[in-house]
Amino acid sequence: MVERDNEQWVGDLSQPGPQRDAALDDLRALLVRGLGYALAKYGNVREADMEDFAQDALLKVLDGLDSFRGDSRFTTWAQKIAVHVAFTELRRRRWRDVSLDGLPGVSDGDFLPKSWVDPSASAEQQTIQREILETMRQVIAEELTERQRRALVAVRIHGMPLAEVARQMGTNRNALYKLLHDARQRLKERMLDKGLPLQDVLAAFGS
Repeated sequence: MVERDNEQWVGDLSQPGPQRDAALDDLRALLVRGLGYALAKYGNVREADMEDFAQDALLKVLDGLDSFRGDSRFTTWAQKIAVHVAFTELRRRRWRDVSLDGLPGVSDGDFLPKSWVDPSASAEQQTIQREILETMRQVIAEELTERQRRALVAVRIHGMPLAEVARQMGTNRNALYKLLHDARQRLKERMLDKGLPLQDVLAAFGS
């Protein structure tokens, strides 16, 4: 394997030819090895999976060469891309066989876990948190459309990946973004109408 500095990595990968082919082979090997360490705690990740993740990451690295600014080692930057690719795919697989309709709260109306109230907070703060939760329950149940409710509960409450929610709802990511944005805006407006503190309202939505 050829030792390269940042400039050499970018240069070798930028132009088609034997140098790029050699650089891709070297980088693929580095990424697979790095993924082996990063995914060690996931015992069910096969070597073939890591090869696939590395190949997908190589495509993203090539597409993003212009965005590399040299703030870190090139291989460190590429490895972060590979790890992100791997975690995204593993997370998607975890949800692949989970039905949107089977998620707790989607159909039974119990949208928000009581554990969202922080037991270590002051009595006043817990009261505010409970009021936020109750308002959210009411607005989700009564003022959102069915599609807004399904999307919001799946993504915001259960953490289902956007791509999987979009697939199960028969839509695309852009349309899902719009659906979620409208739902969140409605919830914020209603809670602010009730005089709940803006900081707490925004915190409830990660804003």
